[in-house]
Amino acid sequence: MVFLSRPNLLQPKRPLFVGILANTMLSTVPGLSGAGPNPMGSLLVPVLDAELIWQGVITSSDATPNTPTGCPTPASITRAVLNLAGLSPLFINAGLVHRPTVPVLDLQGKAGEDPRYRPAVPDAVRLYEEGIRVGKLLSAYDLLVIGECVPGGTTTALCVLRMLGYDARVSSASVKNPESMKEEVYNEVVNRIGKRISHPLEIIKETGDPMIAVCAGLSKGFPGKVFLAGGTQMLAVAAVIQALGNPMPEVVTTTYVRDDPHASCDKTAQEIDVPITYVDPGFGDLGHSGLVRYCIGEVKEGMGCGGAMMLGNLLGYNPEEITKSIVSFVTGYSP
Repeated sequence: MVFLSRPNLLQPKRPLFVGILANTMLSTVPGLSGAGPNPMGSLLVPVLDAELIWQGVITSSDATPNTPTGCPTPASITRAVLNLAGLSPLFINAGLVHRPTVPVLDLQGKAGEDPRYRPAVPDAVRLYEEGIRVGKLLSAYDLLVIGECVPGGTTTALCVLRMLGYDARVSSASVKNPESMKEEVYNEVVNRIGKRISHPLEIIKETGDPMIAVCAGLSKGFPGKVFLAGGTQMLAVAAVIQALGNPMPEVVTTTYVRDDPHASCDKTAQEIDVPITYVDPGFGDLGHSGLVRYCIGEVKEGMGCGGAMMLGNLLGYNPEEITKSIVSFVTGYSP
């Protein structure tokens, strides 16, 4: 097993894991998002994920860190690796419906609207500029690994990528990707806008979500090395960065996203011309019935888990130590 598809000799001295939290009301459309116990429950997922990563347990809900099939959520993986490496994350509230239960940097954003009916992120320019300021604020660090939690965000990513001219297909947390629903959303968004728009921040305003705006700004403002930790959602961010003419970060995600037959991860990365690293944790060989579900296409990625595993490796932990910490956490978790 090759743990990292692109071996990296980077040895960060002061790394920081950042988790950008946001909502899009698209996640409340029945069948469109696989996050949460039900469509309305998807809006709480970023808060619970941050809670699990920050303190190792969910205390504000009776939710478990597993999907209904017993598959551990990506937040469990991120928590396990950050805990192994002794790192504390920084969470950024880009626009949530529910108030976070852990410390966050709050950018006073609002949850993304449904882009079929109205502009999705009216304050996209402000959020982008706030992201730049935060990036400068974090200049004491030498590496940022930026993850995200935006239920429904693959659909906004599809809209942004398509509006930027990419014939992209996006992934899904579900084994069965609701591709036709996503295509319908995109077509309805195009019909609402009724005109061709080209400026990337205007595209985010009309079709995206708050995370994309903040993350693009954060990448521009930070003077050190940046990895966007996520799959097709982070490719949308990379496409925005490329369109703005800003310095290009790298992307890191799991092989489960790369191997998704319903998505065009590798093809789209090549078209954007963004370096991408794939992490293969070998979940099928660990003897855990929940983690093996990643190998059949459930969940695949999220909350920066691929980036967290890569960061653990860059800090000197071998793949066996990383996967052992993951199995230990997801096996021993009790609410």
